[in-house]
Amino acid sequence: MSKKLTLLLALLASSYLQAQKDSTQVLDEVTVTANKQLQKQSSTGKVITVISKEQLERQPGRTIAQVLNETAGITIAGAFNNAGTNQSVFMRGAASGRTLILLDGIPVNDPSQINNEFDLNLFSINDVERIEVCRGAQSTIYGGDAVAGVINIITIKQDITKPFHVKFTSTAGNLATFKNNIQVYGKKDRLTYTARYASLKTNGFSTAYDSTGTKDFDKDGYTGSSSNAGLQYQVTNQLLVKSFVMYNQYRSSIDAGTFTDDRYYAVNNNMLNTGGGFIFKKSSYSITGNYQFSQTNRAFERDSTDKAVFNYFQRNIYFAKTQFAELFTNIKINNNLSLLQGVEYRYASMNNQFRSVSSFGPYSSGFRDTSVSQTSVYTSLLVDTKTGFATDMGIRYNHHSQYGTNYTVTFNPSYQVNTNTRIFGSVATAFKTPSLFQLYDQFSGRATLAPEKSTTIEAGIAYKTGNFSNRVVLFHRTIRDGIDYDYIRFRYFNFVKQTTVGVEYEAALKLNDHFSLRTNFTFLSITDSTQSRVSFKDTAYTHGLRRPGINMNIVLDYTYNKFSGSVTAKYVSSRFDVGGYKRADILLPEYFLLNGYVGYTLHKYFRIFADVQNITGNQFFDIRGFNSIPFIFNTGFTFNW
Repeated sequence: MSKKLTLLLALLASSYLQAQKDSTQVLDEVTVTANKQLQKQSSTGKVITVISKEQLERQPGRTIAQVLNETAGITIAGAFNNAGTNQSVFMRGAASGRTLILLDGIPVNDPSQINNEFDLNLFSINDVERIEVCRGAQSTIYGGDAVAGVINIITIKQDITKPFHVKFTSTAGNLATFKNNIQVYGKKDRLTYTARYASLKTNGFSTAYDSTGTKDFDKDGYTGSSSNAGLQYQVTNQLLVKSFVMYNQYRSSIDAGTFTDDRYYAVNNNMLNTGGGFIFKKSSYSITGNYQFSQTNRAFERDSTDKAVFNYFQRNIYFAKTQFAELFTNIKINNNLSLLQGVEYRYASMNNQFRSVSSFGPYSSGFRDTSVSQTSVYTSLLVDTKTGFATDMGIRYNHHSQYGTNYTVTFNPSYQVNTNTRIFGSVATAFKTPSLFQLYDQFSGRATLAPEKSTTIEAGIAYKTGNFSNRVVLFHRTIRDGIDYDYIRFRYFNFVKQTTVGVEYEAALKLNDHFSLRTNFTFLSITDSTQSRVSFKDTAYTHGLRRPGINMNIVLDYTYNKFSGSVTAKYVSSRFDVGGYKRADILLPEYFLLNGYVGYTLHKYFRIFADVQNITGNQFFDIRGFNSIPFIFNTGFTFNW
């Protein structure tokens, strides 16, 4: 531990001299995710990082997962693997499914996934206007899946003025990669509309790693598309109504497992997401209503008749649907007090059919449509004394169809010491119920699983002056009755306790009119009292699977007239992965990535660009037994009128 802390302090001291132009504004930017209302970060004790449209446009060849992976406190296992790979979001060291994904402020998830998480492969980066990352337990406002925080992916365009706009982006790169996106949007009188279509096709590389170098593993390709549209109509000066629809789908070839190739093993996933809502605003209050319906189909098919294997055909099909409805109001009591009150309803269901053919003949299984629902009421009081002190206090009541009643609470004080310095803190609880998969899967489910309970405490300080800003946060999270997978008996269970201690550092420095630096650094220490992965006894682990102790990102941005560019460096320390059946965990080596971007505006409507990932061609492993990206090059153009 002492060596880790020494390295931590050394890196913090050096990174203090580095960082980012955008964060100079971002660390006090107006956001909506903290408390479901427009709010400056200086008036909340919550820790929020904003990924702006400008930053997204400088990463045209990357995925949303790869962009998020460069944010403080976030590790996404699988982000650097072949397209279509499962991507597990680990925020502040919490396991997958403990970070809630929001789409324009509304929760999205897939009940057929193991941890109820959302498949980030279904998003196109070209659909996104900005991303707000709110770290720390947010269950009081956003529910049980927000144990470690929320990621709000915002697609709604702001400040549309003309009746018609069109934007087209086309990209081509190595690995026979082609990416296209077209957007049409505008505003006519009281009506605002948007429509987008994006596609991605790549031959990719072998998903599994050939450790011998002699087995000639084939490439695993990916083909996907994303379509969405939205309408907003300003009925009166006070009332806005809106509707939206999104359909995303992809087909990806995968391999049979760690170090194991398969000529035909494919996944076909698609999602329909649609709904609507309204916003009614008066000078002293606003009322917002939202409804969302989502339907997901996932199908895995393996045909290994070309191999001498025991189980040579499999078809595994999942169907899931969700409904979400909420009504909340923001009331401005006076200049110092505002109140958020809301009620919401969530419904989730899924079913599964499995069929296989082996040397013993055909076999079929699955489970019928199974569902859960939850009704919640929450309230949050926001206090801003205008003298430097502010706080956010909230409580949430949940009634779950299977687990009954539970409560979560939060307290987020902050204090503006002077013009440059702000201190803040948080105490929050979270309550996460097992997923439908964990409860009812025929092979690994366990209907007696208990809910997971956690408490998070954090404290931090933010300082900004002139062209420099930075923020450091320390956090401590304790989870009891945590839900995990038993690698010996191949089923889900509740472990005793997990404790996570961490430090996050973000900074920004504008060097001159052309250059700026931005950096972030994350340190994690995780201790688990859980089921041994070697034998049937309880044991203690001082690491989290696939979660590095140190994660650091540095970006140098350059802008001059019509030219812009950036260089990104990423360091990930060694971390453990599962070693196999009744084997000790395997230590994966540290790695370093170097990425770059250049862009040039030929005309006010036309821009060309090039994006490079893993410039040095470094071979590294994000997940044991699976390949990570080689040298990736993309170039293209954007027409924006």
